[in-house]
Amino acid sequence: MTPEPEVRATRYEVSCVSEDHPDAPVWTITVEYRGNDRWAVLERGAYLDDDGNRSWGSNWENGREPVTDEELAACRKAHEEWLDAHRFDLETALDIARKRAPQMTIGRVTVQQVLADSTEAGQ
Repeated sequence: MTPEPEVRATRYEVSCVSEDHPDAPVWTITVEYRGNDRWAVLERGAYLDDDGNRSWGSNWENGREPVTDEELAACRKAHEEWLDAHRFDLETALDIARKRAPQMTIGRVTVQQVLADSTEAGQ
């Protein structure tokens, strides 16, 4: 018997910049499925919390590896707390991405400037 394949949507893209703009990928926030009905919001590789603050991931004591059982337990607890602050239900994740997309900046360039330049260039 041939099994039926499952089809899942696991990634959404949220952007104020049109997908046909040459720089669209860097101005796009992704919402990506992480399992157990939890989604991550990513801006250029950094994870966003519910306030739009960026994080590069869970990091225990400056990346030092835990040695004792107590340290390992503390590291796991810190990781779980980080996950709780950076994983959301889909609706919340999409809301975070929608709020953040118009506020994006790269260096000193804002998404509004990119859109204005595109309009002037006829894109």
